[in-house]
Amino acid sequence: MVLMPYTTVQRKIMGVTHIGYVLASTITAESRFEAMEQITSLLRQRHRLRPHEENDFTVISQVEFASTVMETSHTMGILLGSIALVSLFVGGIGIMNIMLVSTTERTREIGIRMAVGAKEKDILFQFLIESTVLSSLGGLIGIIFGIFTSKLVSYYGGWPSLVSPPSIAVAFLFSNVVGIFFGYYPARKASRLNPIEALRYE
Repeated sequence: MVLMPYTTVQRKIMGVTHIGYVLASTITAESRFEAMEQITSLLRQRHRLRPHEENDFTVISQVEFASTVMETSHTMGILLGSIALVSLFVGGIGIMNIMLVSTTERTREIGIRMAVGAKEKDILFQFLIESTVLSSLGGLIGIIFGIFTSKLVSYYGGWPSLVSPPSIAVAFLFSNVVGIFFGYYPARKASRLNPIEALRYE
C-alpha cells in the first residue's frame, strides 16, 4: 500500500482537479440515513448549489449499491436466459428439420422394417433415440466450448469464473429434453407410415 497526498495524486497521476469519490462509514447501520442527509447538505454547500438546483453528485449507501448490483444481475440473467431460449428453439427447429429429411430419405427402410415385424413404437423409439443422440452431441460440444471459453476469459480478462457441475448436468439434461421434444413429431410421422406406400417409395 502506498499512501500519498490526494493533491499529489490529482496533479501527478490522475491529471484532474476533482475528487472522484469519497468513502464514509457510520457508527451504526441505522444512522446511515442521517449521515447521508448531512453529507448531501455539506456537498451542496461546498458546490455552491442553489435550493432549486439539482445535485451534481450522488450519495448512495452500501445497501442501495448492493440492491442496484442485484437488480443488474437479475436483468442480465433474464437477458442471457432469453438468448439461451431463442438459441434452444432455433437448435430444436434445426433438429426437427434434420429428422424430417432423414425420415423422408429413409422411407423405404422404414417400410422394410415394418414389413419384417417392426411395430409403430419401435420406429418411434428409433427416431427419438436418433434425435436425442443428435441433441446430446450438440449439448456436449456446447458444454466443452463453454468451459473452454470461460477459462479463456478468466485467463486473459482476469475475471474469475466458476463452472458448476450441477449446471453442466442441467444443461446436458435440457439438451436431451430438447431432442425428445423436437424429435417427437418426425418420429411420430415415421411410425405412422403405411408399410405398402413406404415400400413403393422411390
